[in-house]
Amino acid sequence: MIRNTVRKIGKRIASYAETLLEQLCALNLRKKVALLALAFLLVWYLFSLPRTLFRSPYSTLVSDRNGELLGARIASDGQWRFPPADSVPGKYEICLIQFEDRYFRYHPGVNPLSLGRAVIQNAKAGKVVSGGSTITMQTVRLMRRNKRTYFQKFIEAILATRLELSRSKDQILALYASHAPMGGNVVGLDAASWRYFGHGAGSLSWAEAAVLAVLPNSPAMMHFGHDREGLLQKRNRLLRRLFDNNIINRTDYELAVSEPLPAHPHPLPQIAPHLVTQAYLQNPGTHILSTVDKHLQVRAEEILERWNTEFSHNGVFNLAALIVDLETNEVLSYNGNVGFFANAYGSQVDIIQSPRSTGSILKPFLYCAMLQEGKLLPTELLPDIPININGFAPKNFSLAYDGAVHADEALARSLNVPSVVSLRKYGVPKFYDLLKKEGLTTLNRPADHYGLSLILGGTEGTLWDIANAYAGMAHAVTDYNRDGTYYEREKFRLLHDHHPVERKQDESPVFGAGAAWLTLQALTNVNRPEELNWDFVPSVRKVAWKTGTSYGFRDAWSVGVTPGYLVAVWAGNASGEGRPGLTGARTSAQVMFDLFNILPATGWFKTPYGDLAEAAVCRESGQLKGMYCPESSVDTLLIPAKGLQGAVCGYHKRIHVSDDGQYRVYEQCAGGRGVRSVSWFQLPPSWEWYYKQRRPDYRSLPPFSPECVSGNLSDAVMQFIYPYPGAILRITKQLDGSRGKAVFELAHRTPSARVFWHLGTDYLGETSGIHQMELSPDPGEHTLTVVDEDGVSLAIRFEIQ
Repeated sequence: MIRNTVRKIGKRIASYAETLLEQLCALNLRKKVALLALAFLLVWYLFSLPRTLFRSPYSTLVSDRNGELLGARIASDGQWRFPPADSVPGKYEICLIQFEDRYFRYHPGVNPLSLGRAVIQNAKAGKVVSGGSTITMQTVRLMRRNKRTYFQKFIEAILATRLELSRSKDQILALYASHAPMGGNVVGLDAASWRYFGHGAGSLSWAEAAVLAVLPNSPAMMHFGHDREGLLQKRNRLLRRLFDNNIINRTDYELAVSEPLPAHPHPLPQIAPHLVTQAYLQNPGTHILSTVDKHLQVRAEEILERWNTEFSHNGVFNLAALIVDLETNEVLSYNGNVGFFANAYGSQVDIIQSPRSTGSILKPFLYCAMLQEGKLLPTELLPDIPININGFAPKNFSLAYDGAVHADEALARSLNVPSVVSLRKYGVPKFYDLLKKEGLTTLNRPADHYGLSLILGGTEGTLWDIANAYAGMAHAVTDYNRDGTYYEREKFRLLHDHHPVERKQDESPVFGAGAAWLTLQALTNVNRPEELNWDFVPSVRKVAWKTGTSYGFRDAWSVGVTPGYLVAVWAGNASGEGRPGLTGARTSAQVMFDLFNILPATGWFKTPYGDLAEAAVCRESGQLKGMYCPESSVDTLLIPAKGLQGAVCGYHKRIHVSDDGQYRVYEQCAGGRGVRSVSWFQLPPSWEWYYKQRRPDYRSLPPFSPECVSGNLSDAVMQFIYPYPGAILRITKQLDGSRGKAVFELAHRTPSARVFWHLGTDYLGETSGIHQMELSPDPGEHTLTVVDEDGVSLAIRFEIQ
């Protein structure tokens, strides 16, 4: 049926075409030419307007979330020409129509009466005193930019009627207002409003609107320093016309004529200049509505300027900060640096997007990942002793060691050695992949290039990427608490007109809610009194926060998270110059808390019970309760479900002691001392040596009674602190060119014991109290053996390169 209908329509069209062709053939030549000329003119008329009316370059504008202007960059031709608006403010529309074209709403683009009047006036004056152009014709002239001749005016008249057919009257007004010359290098209503009056066109007074309505007629009158009496008279005549036509009342009229003309051009707002520059480089000639809150941005910039003044006394000249609303993932304040317009000390570098050494800022991600996979429990003991792993010898910031420290405390105190030990256990390639999945875009080399230093600043990251990764932990908790579901999240939003659609994650999230919540809880306990004076935040709100300091005191990081907001701060020098005292706690953390204090207070993350399990955990070891853990030392903690398969406490051991507890004994050798079984918390000797210096309440194992000393007890009595078994050492030269030495160190449960040292078959000497020996072995493999005065021996193999 459809095919038949199509065939009928085709036959009818063919019939009409045949009839028309026959009629054309019947016409004489003159009529044919006339008809073809008419058709040509009709086609020209229909296609006379270009698809893009104006090809002028535009300025780049960035506004805040409420439409308030943050800043602008001039157009490529050196003109302040804002992108076209789609409407015109009411006051300006009235003034423009009253001054230029009172019949604008009624004519078809050309007003024959105005053109006739202009011809008569020009003839009487002997020169051009009136153009008679309508607003539509003037819009066409601005579009074409041709010389002003009678022929061009005729073409403009024709094109004006065509423009009226393709655009509404309001659209034509907007086109004219956006491209009218306003004096100097200012073009268009919006640019002129800001340059001459310091505010947007929507806030124009009657006097200001009248000035901008008459200005395109004589734009040179706005040149500052010239006599502008003529402009003032033009403005006041227009205001009088508005009053006489009852458009404004007497009060408005008198107030308007009393307003002076602007004395000088106003500078455009210069708020969030690095964001404006970013928009100019990425989307030139556009008007971008950002998510930034102008008033919050101004307050944040004031805080950064104040702190920068203080930090600059120590030669620290750059500071960057980011404030994000975590509920919407929108950036509320974007501070790429300070002192943008001073253009000194690299102030125009946008630090938020610049790769910098990460320091310790990545540690929470490792802690969270290990919790999630059950490789670590929240309070599990980790070693904190000097270590050397194939030449890599990390040290804590304080250069001191605790021997052993609970994992959450190690994170809160940002201890380096426990973090390296944890990364070695978790695996560098695995952690590397996790960071890339979390959005770190600066990991552009293979995992083995970074090695264990990855956790201590051996890589670079941007404040933008790192802040997004921290937000990921917060989102995991809030998403799960909302409906038990994880959602895919884009990176922080900077464009206000972009509304992402929430989608459930198809695969498991990088961080689960339980592990993320435990990590954030641990980060609320960050307190490093050796670096940070807490007097400056006497009533600080609850914040999960972490600092980071790169090697050489070059970068100071601080990131803080609450359920509602994230604040990320970087301090340092864009040049990479390090400065003493440039640490996260002493610089960026103080700025971070000042920024939190200008934000609304929020509550705290709800506990995601559905993603956690209760477990009996030994308070002293932080591991799952073992068979020898005293009930008085067991707590019930929330841990991720995989943690239930975690390590069972191996530090509480059952030992036999004499009745008075002074000696360890065996039943067969206790004799008259008696014997009883007790649970004893026992650390490895190398941990114990440092641990008991910090924990006077720690009790070392009592010695064996004289009757029970026999056999090789080296595992319980001695342990090498340095080097590790199988270590590969490199001995460097001294300044005088001589060969250096390595310090070998041993821990003994009885420090006062005498220990005898042997390298291979060579006797080296003895130590007592502090068991250290300086050696300079030849290249090759070696065996170092130590024997204490009770005959207990211990050996270790190592290699010198």
